[in-house]
Amino acid sequence: MNIDLNDAWLVNTTFDELTVGQGATMRRSLTDADIAGFAAISGDLNPTHLDEAYAQGEGMAGRTAHGMWSGALVSTVLGTVFPGPGTRYVEQRLRFLGEARVGDLLDVSVRVTSKDPATFFVTLDCAVRRQDGRELMAGEAVVMAPMHKQRVRSANGLRWHVFDAAAGVRGLIAKATQLGRLNCAIVHPCDTESLRGALDAAHHGLFTPVIVAPRERILAIAGQAGLDLGSAVIEDVPHSHAAAERAAALAATGEVQALMKGSLHTDELMKAVLSRPELRTKRRLSHVFRFDAPAYHKPLLVTDAAMNIAPTLDEKVHIVQNAIDLARILGVETPKAAILAAVESVNSKMACTLDAAALSKMADRGQITGGIVDGPLAFDNAISAEAARTKGIVSPVAGDPDILVVPDLVSGNILAKQLEYLGGAMGSGVVLGARVPIALTSRADGATARLASAALAVLVAHSYKAAQP
Repeated sequence: MNIDLNDAWLVNTTFDELTVGQGATMRRSLTDADIAGFAAISGDLNPTHLDEAYAQGEGMAGRTAHGMWSGALVSTVLGTVFPGPGTRYVEQRLRFLGEARVGDLLDVSVRVTSKDPATFFVTLDCAVRRQDGRELMAGEAVVMAPMHKQRVRSANGLRWHVFDAAAGVRGLIAKATQLGRLNCAIVHPCDTESLRGALDAAHHGLFTPVIVAPRERILAIAGQAGLDLGSAVIEDVPHSHAAAERAAALAATGEVQALMKGSLHTDELMKAVLSRPELRTKRRLSHVFRFDAPAYHKPLLVTDAAMNIAPTLDEKVHIVQNAIDLARILGVETPKAAILAAVESVNSKMACTLDAAALSKMADRGQITGGIVDGPLAFDNAISAEAARTKGIVSPVAGDPDILVVPDLVSGNILAKQLEYLGGAMGSGVVLGARVPIALTSRADGATARLASAALAVLVAHSYKAAQP
């Protein structure tokens, strides 16, 4: 018997129906989410299962599944299909013969070897085999088989969803490091987190850091936090204003190809960049957040939540185009941009809905290129296809946007922080529209967000080599 766990009904095999030699097989692939989920539920955080470098250091080919995960798969077969509903576990003996790794396709099999009419106990051989036929686990299970025939609905749709907050960061780093190092000016990283984020980015091979800050202050911070500056160049400047000016100068002359904000105020850095004609383009500068959110099926860009306070329609054109360009750099062939408002219909008393309608039509006419733009859309029907259907909204974007374009900075900032602090999203950010990208995060962000932002900036910087903005 081959098992399909997607069947709507579960039908058991009773004790009387069971025969020696009868069995069932379930096929299952091992994913990262399986390992992370089992670790989270069981509390078994053994690094051989969770840390690739550690596992390799222990002589393994890489991370492996927990042994008891395969035992849990046997339980799945016994309890849901064969013998199925009504089965009670009595005893389990397992021998672990090999290791399963992410991507392995596994066959989980059980086979009846004996029945005891006095106790209704059934003994079954159980095994887990890899796709190449190698046996990874063998054992024996004893169950009390069901006495009465049952046909019950499959589970109520409950699924365990594991959100790996760092997966998106790993993906960005992997893409960026394939492109080679470039020089990045780290502007006044005069606190532990901003300095650590920059050094982490350098350690991962994203760029060669040029630290622009007071030398003695940087050395003191590194010493107190135990951070290794390595061979990082330090451009000694007296204060944050001077750091911003010097970093912009380095970018203007091409000595660095990206900037990364440290602990200074955003307006200090932006003012220095905008004062350099060599760094200006025809585009308005705008900020784009990238989020990996637990409840959304793909990365989500949010713009502009950090720079433009109350953008005009013309400025929103630049904001939308910058975000579309970033999405394309990140691998989205035709990004979908939802122009947000409080409602999904045009209302002359609500200026943002007029802007949204105009932006949609401008995209239709080629004034915004490279993506699909639709609005106004309220947040619910932008994100949820079901909400859009309920409201009768027909849209190529609703339910599947890559980009959320907010009406103004206030609403965008609130949305971004809600995603992070209430929604558990992992965020990073970059400023576009200048000759060089600027990795820009909040001063409250930790080193991981800064690392992800650095990877974004590196990807953009490499794309600028091929086509300057």
